[in-house]
Amino acid sequence: MNEWHIFAGSGELDRALAEHLGKRLQTDMERHGHASLAVSGGSTPIGMFRKLSSCELDWSRVWLTLVDERRVATDSPASNERMLRENLLQNRAAAARFISLADNGADGVAALGRALDAIPRPFSAVVLGMGGDGHTASWFPGAANLPALLDPANPADVAETMPVTAPHERLTLTLAAVLKSREILIHITGEAKKTLLENARAEQHPVAAILQQTVTPASIWWAPQ
Repeated sequence: MNEWHIFAGSGELDRALAEHLGKRLQTDMERHGHASLAVSGGSTPIGMFRKLSSCELDWSRVWLTLVDERRVATDSPASNERMLRENLLQNRAAAARFISLADNGADGVAALGRALDAIPRPFSAVVLGMGGDGHTASWFPGAANLPALLDPANPADVAETMPVTAPHERLTLTLAAVLKSREILIHITGEAKKTLLENARAEQHPVAAILQQTVTPASIWWAPQ
């Protein structure tokens, strides 16, 4: 069973999740000398990111990356990196070691994989969101390579994919990469997403791959709005 953390509103949720992640990062720095965090884009985590950015940590020892990214310019309104830079890589967290998923080199995905190799593993935590179609990361229903993205034995940490239910080609961590974490957290709001997540296994949504795996503890952090 996945543990649910339920809050009265998104403000309370943002504070609690930022505090939880700050403690997780601090614990890993004390035990291992460094910490690493992979986070998702979208609008849901913005408030949490702003709170986490002011957390009193030695951010120079924290490695940070995105779970997925659209293949757009990093200054595009659709860019997860732009959102991250505007909301998390601010204040104290500006000192974090950020590894971009922007695919600008001739070597493409292979170069991104090598860049991600620099991040200490396992991740201290991976924070996932979820879309109204049951996708998480960029594991979209109907994508031609969805089975490979969800293969826990996939040797690749990052892959490209083309959704059929959303715009833009994407770059995404694979399930195998996400499972290389000490903790996985699903951060969602709203009654509709709560219901969808509760039914994800039965309806075989991609997010069910996180709920049913037994490699890494996965918890759900939710507020009604």
